[in-house]
This record gives sequence, structure tokens and C-alpha cells, in this order.
Amino acid sequence: MKRKIPLVTGEVYHILSRSIAGYEIFNNQGDYVRMQRLLKYYQFDFDWKFSDFINLDIVGKNGFDQSLNIFSVDKEKQVQIIAYCLMPTHVHLILKQLKDDGISKYFGNTLNSYTRHFNNKHKRKGPLWEEKFKNILIVNDNQLLHLTRYIHLNPVTALLANKPEGWLFSSYREYLNIKDQSIMCNYQDILDIQPKSYRKFVNDRISYQKELAKIKALLLD
Repeated sequence: MKRKIPLVTGEVYHILSRSIAGYEIFNNQGDYVRMQRLLKYYQFDFDWKFSDFINLDIVGKNGFDQSLNIFSVDKEKQVQIIAYCLMPTHVHLILKQLKDDGISKYFGNTLNSYTRHFNNKHKRKGPLWEEKFKNILIVNDNQLLHLTRYIHLNPVTALLANKPEGWLFSSYREYLNIKDQSIMCNYQDILDIQPKSYRKFVNDRISYQKELAKIKALLLD
């Protein structure tokens, strides 16, 4: 029997979770925003459910971040979000584990909460995600930097956007310092990102990643 290797506190991991059988789990902007909020909320080890929090009078349409700041003031984070990208059928995250079992608890709560929301909304039952999320240990800064580029280019590779900044459901716009949406990530203590040079670093890879995706698709046909 293959033994489960625990994730190590202080290390950084690429986390990937896919929907069952390629099922589209994000169907509109509201679904993506819901997941973004869940990813922010469950960083903290709250004693109540997200649904209870979101229903508080203090949490208005535009007051989510403010309310989260108020209620999390004495809470420690379980994980540090370094980068992310939400796709119609899967979720990419780069996380640093800050507490023992933090990633498993954080991601489990996030996925379970979204499943309850999705099933209730679409009047369905049963699991929404593959049984286990994949995790890959990131061993150095160079690997981490290239991985951020890979996940930020996912929407372009999948023809969901012409440019990565056109996709609102990833951390790429944060990396470019475009301040038109709530802040999800904290990468400054790990990566030295200069927006202008990072944009070029990402854009230089667009054509290659598209061609690679085509080749992979042909191999699978």
C-alpha cells in the first residue's frame, strides 16, 4: 500500500485539483468570484462556516474583504497563497504551508464548501472533484518563478483569453500590480516580481505554450 507523505510546514507546493470527468464547475463570473472568496476565507481557521459569515449583515456586496479583515485580526493563517488560477474544470494553487496539516485542511474546507454551494445551486448530489488533489514540492525559486508563468498562461493556452491579463480569475493581474480587484496573494517575501519584466517573461512564452498544448492534444486524439 502506498503511504501518504505528509506535507511539510514551511515548504511551498503546487496544488492541483480537477473536477470529476472534466465537468465544468465554474459556469459564470459569480461561480469564479465565489471560489476566490472561499480561497481567501479558509486561509484562516475560523470557528464558523463560510455560509454563516457571508450571511452576516456586515458582509455586503462590496464589503467582503473589509469584513474578512475585521474578523481575522486575531487569527493565524494556515497557508500563504503565492499564486493561483481558476479554470473551468480545475484549480491551480501555489501555497506555502504555515501550520501542520494546513494545506490539507485549507483545501479540503474550500473544495467542500464550493461543492455544497454548487450542488445546492444546480440541484445535484454527489462529489464534484477528483478524490485527491495533486501536490508537487517546489524545490527552488527558479522552479517557482517558471511555475507561476505556467499557471498564469493556462487561460491563454485554453483559448479563454488572448492575453493572461484578460483573465480575471488568476493572480496575474496582481503580479502586474493592476489594482482593480481584491488582493489574494502574498508573494513578496518569496519572489522579487517587477511588473514590467514579469509581463515580458510571461508573454515571451505564450506562443510556445500554445504550440505545446496543440501537440499534447494531437497525442491524445
